[in-house]
Amino acid sequence: MIRALAIVAALAASQGNAQDATEARGAVLRSLDKVNGNLADYQMSSGEVVKLGRLEIKLNSCRYPTGNPAGDAFASLEIRGDGSDSPLFEGWMIASSPALNALDHPRYDVWVLRCITS
Repeated sequence: MIRALAIVAALAASQGNAQDATEARGAVLRSLDKVNGNLADYQMSSGEVVKLGRLEIKLNSCRYPTGNPAGDAFASLEIRGDGSDSPLFEGWMIASSPALNALDHPRYDVWVLRCITS
């Protein structure tokens, strides 16, 4: 998680000025099942958990640039395997750069599309 926060800070600094972020009520995530090629979108509220096969995805938070709801989304996620005490992924995903901090799973890819603002 510290690595993800450092990446977010570096991206903000590279833009020349830091932007204020607004907390959204939820996010839209997309998943890919690499075995059968199925794509699925999930509209989630903060704190909600959804099941994806044997994974459980929890949305902790979604933020977007203040004054620009269509801007880049930053989502804090926790992804666990069934019955696992330790998460497979825990940290921030950035909509415009999903590979920057990605879930490393042999079957599934998960990434954030946007925050839900209304």
